[in-house]
Amino acid sequence: MTSWRIRDFHPSDLDGILHLWETLKLHNVEPVYALSEVLASCEKDHAVVAVQGEHVVGAAVGRAAHDQGWIVFLATLPESRGRGIGTSLLAAVENRMAPHGLNKLSALMPESETRVEAFLGRGFALKKNLRYFERTIPVQRQELGALEQLGGRVLARDLWANVAGMHGEKELLERRLVLPLSEADLADEYGVVPPRAVVLFGPPGTGKTTFAKAIASRLEWPFVEVFPSRLASDPQGLAGALRETFLEIADLEHAVVFIDEVEEIASQRSGEPPSPLQGVTNELLKIIPAFREQPGRLLVCATNFIRALDTAFLRHGRFDYVIPIGLPDRTAREAMWQRFIPDLVIAAVDVGLLVERTEGFSPADIEYAARSASQRAFEKAVYDDDGGLPAGEAPAVRDKVRKGPSTQDYLDSISDTRTTVSEEVHRDFLEDIHTLGRV
Repeated sequence: MTSWRIRDFHPSDLDGILHLWETLKLHNVEPVYALSEVLASCEKDHAVVAVQGEHVVGAAVGRAAHDQGWIVFLATLPESRGRGIGTSLLAAVENRMAPHGLNKLSALMPESETRVEAFLGRGFALKKNLRYFERTIPVQRQELGALEQLGGRVLARDLWANVAGMHGEKELLERRLVLPLSEADLADEYGVVPPRAVVLFGPPGTGKTTFAKAIASRLEWPFVEVFPSRLASDPQGLAGALRETFLEIADLEHAVVFIDEVEEIASQRSGEPPSPLQGVTNELLKIIPAFREQPGRLLVCATNFIRALDTAFLRHGRFDYVIPIGLPDRTAREAMWQRFIPDLVIAAVDVGLLVERTEGFSPADIEYAARSASQRAFEKAVYDDDGGLPAGEAPAVRDKVRKGPSTQDYLDSISDTRTTVSEEVHRDFLEDIHTLGRV
């Protein structure tokens, strides 16, 4: 007669499940399913426990989906092994799932798991040459409604990789922002507090918005852009609408919140009587400390005119970093041109000359020049502006002589492009790095 018995899971068995889970971890066995999933299946799916007296000595948890069943969790205490408990648990949980009409019952076990006798004893076959792949969906279904109401979205996962050049800025953002947020547990071991709020500053067109989106993409967090101009029409006023928006953002588990041209609502407070925007600035200054108390969120504010920001807005305790995003250096400009020039013609284009001629260009300027050159070359090919085939010629014939943009096309476009950033603005930016930057 055995000294243990199998019965259905009761809510009072949760401590026993936790003890089994911790025992596995103690013996360097990493369960495949997260503890939260196992506990959820205990409550909603099928779970049985082996008890000796009043103590849980083993458990099996199963989940059925259509005609496929999965063993989510199987564990026994070390001192109870070799007594057939595991096999009996599997038999019991399989019986509970039988009404689903399962065609197949499967189990995923960690590679370090050596106790396979229970599965073999129940007729499971060990499948060779299989690999298990898993990824976490960044936004849970219950969050989608709140995210949609805020106008937020989950961005493509490749935005970070697609930011051409700007290696220095990318490395800084990766080290200061992405790493502590994506590896929060490891950061905590080193006493690193993950950032909660940052300011990106620099001349217009240098890619601050692109970097904010790329950070969200890199973290796989939803991206929520707050537009003060849209909130201004709210019946409760801009300050009230801003407060309400951040309360709604608190319902999201993770979020990168972006405010562009933040100087519009956080400029220097002065004058008698106070301007209407001073109330908005005051509200934002109160919102940020509350926002910082919530883990899993990052506020990114961008400004072209950092000198216009209220001094209280930039002080320590509100923003972890004040990061400059400047004009691309030679290496970054080369990466941008390599990205924008079509593959079919890039070997024939003098990229080095284009890089030299676009010193002082912002990323937006370079992209405009590249697109403009492509458009010009395209129009010349179609409309015969350079003495080629007549415009009425069959497209199939024109395709044979089409060559794409040339170096001269790009140089002409560069000459016609008005740069966004003047020398004076760039000089001011370099001064701001030393006086206001904080990295």
